[in-house]
Amino acid sequence: MAACTTVIDVRNLEGVSFDAMTAAFNEAFSDYDIPAKYTVDYLRALVLRRGYRPDLAVGAFDGDRLVGFVFNCLDGDAAYNSGTGVIPSHRRRGLARELMLRSFDTTRSAGATTYTLEVIETNHRAAALYRDLGMTETRRFQCWSYAPKERGRFTELANVHAEALAPWFEFAPSWQNSPRSIGRAVEPYVALGDERCTAILFPSNGDLALLAVEPVHRRRGLGRALLDAAATRAAKPLRVLNIDDRASGVNAFLGHCGATKTIGQLEMVIALSSAT
Repeated sequence: MAACTTVIDVRNLEGVSFDAMTAAFNEAFSDYDIPAKYTVDYLRALVLRRGYRPDLAVGAFDGDRLVGFVFNCLDGDAAYNSGTGVIPSHRRRGLARELMLRSFDTTRSAGATTYTLEVIETNHRAAALYRDLGMTETRRFQCWSYAPKERGRFTELANVHAEALAPWFEFAPSWQNSPRSIGRAVEPYVALGDERCTAILFPSNGDLALLAVEPVHRRRGLGRALLDAAATRAAKPLRVLNIDDRASGVNAFLGHCGATKTIGQLEMVIALSSAT
């Protein structure tokens, strides 16, 4: 690839199209263990669900070309990094560090007190950078894929509010699976279940954002039936992302149902008052 021949300009992403963002994202993750092949619609839906703010997001530009980015999000006084990347031809120049430091500044100026991200646990270089910047690991997540073992049937539910299901949660959801993120979604999602259990699913991509069974009704086969119903409704393998590693019951349930573990992730957080 051609070397950088111009001065790199670091600025926010206001006015930058999702087409340009998607092209940069896919190139930045083209050589990862799981290469990115996102569509424009998928990336748009993903970051908007997470609370994307182009005025707080940061990009590195080589001329007019976006070569590095941090897609920052905001929810109240909490900031979230929905993706950091630098294209291969522009790595090892300190861009990722500069983009992260600028991200701390911009989100702190907008009122954020904490900054959270997830990084694939095998991405040792990125994790080392985040630690060097003062971020600390708060949780480890397991990610799973699940194809239906039999056709599941549960009624689609209307007017489901994910916040009301919180008493059924076994662990605090990660940022993108939180009730507030589900409420921001621009892509259609469906809720399946009944008064004993509920799953919230994004059929277009197979994301299972939430599956909860009321404690008094557990160990009766409802969870597995609901998992099959969600996978049947999606018509593709489910992506069950960011299950807290400490939620041994949930992870054991997924393994018992025949789900396949895909990757592990680290959740890392910094208090912006301590960020330099």
